[in-house]
Amino acid sequence: MRILVVNAGSSSLKLSVVVQPGDELAGATELDRGADATRHAGAADDVAAALDRLGATSVDAVGYRVVHGGEHHAPSLVTDALVAEIERLDALAPLHNAVAAAAIRDLRERLPDVPHVACFDTAFHATLPRESRTYALPLEWVERFGIRRYGFHGLSVRWATERSAVLLDRDPGDLQLVVAHLGSGASVTAVRDGASVATSMGMTPLEGLVMGTRSGSIDPGIALLLLRQGIGPEELAEGISHAGGMAALSGGTAGMRELEASAAAGDDRARLAIEVFVARASAEIAAAATALQRLDGLVFTGGIGARSASVRVAICARLGALGVSAPSDPGGDDDRLLSTGSPAVAVIAAREEVVIARDVAQLVTKRPN
Repeated sequence: MRILVVNAGSSSLKLSVVVQPGDELAGATELDRGADATRHAGAADDVAAALDRLGATSVDAVGYRVVHGGEHHAPSLVTDALVAEIERLDALAPLHNAVAAAAIRDLRERLPDVPHVACFDTAFHATLPRESRTYALPLEWVERFGIRRYGFHGLSVRWATERSAVLLDRDPGDLQLVVAHLGSGASVTAVRDGASVATSMGMTPLEGLVMGTRSGSIDPGIALLLLRQGIGPEELAEGISHAGGMAALSGGTAGMRELEASAAAGDDRARLAIEVFVARASAEIAAAATALQRLDGLVFTGGIGARSASVRVAICARLGALGVSAPSDPGGDDDRLLSTGSPAVAVIAAREEVVIARDVAQLVTKRPN
């Protein structure tokens, strides 16, 4: 079964063809949409351009990464009603769900004769215990607006957990890990015996770490102050989602590779952006570890986590209290252990397309004819 996997992220559009069973990658392409895909000019033509580049006109099914699934906890066949629900949830994932829904609408028109399946980043975190998913807010608000922690990057964390078990030669059901998915979007998840038990992102993908253009967690009093000083809700949302994060700290640059080059050339604002990113990531990793009974491994994944040796070393250097050693890290593209100590430190490339393809194949083959 040839499955086209579509990952419309906050900064890129990735298309892959994965053959199931076997996880064979038959083709892949990626379009860079800048630091903020919602502001990318020409987005309407991206799917056609990616399909042409990939040459993927003959597939048996299409699977999509959808960041916010609300109460959808399993892969679901795409219907008009589901697309409308994904768009409605865009209010909770403004950098993600709208671009995913646009890709779904486009490809359903281009490939109308195959099943289309949505796979949700939030689904992996359905196991969060109540102390991890509950906000200390008035119950009336919680019930009226459905306020709770959902968590994100679940597809990436699933793959990282599976690969960690292989690298460590352990049963994934007996591993306790902190997985740091670091990229233009970034989060940290505590995985206990294969299940998510704590995660840094919240009801929306804005909470937690400093990110490319997202502020991450801030004192709620800051938002109240700005509103009282005449900053309107839309302007506040713009600052937190689209104009914050490393882009704000550096003066406009959100990409870690560019920040590292600028910092090496003496740019103090770029250096500050990296330092703040490292500090927040380290703090969230340490916090996530408190949800575990022991820490078997720290796993780095995502674009920054898998590619930036200097960021990994800087984070590990701050985690000595957890027993994490600062490993010698020459970099590289392969999944590998940087440290076999206790805890181990691993680097794993994100392979969400494999997780999605497996879920699509399983759902489609079980459908009644």
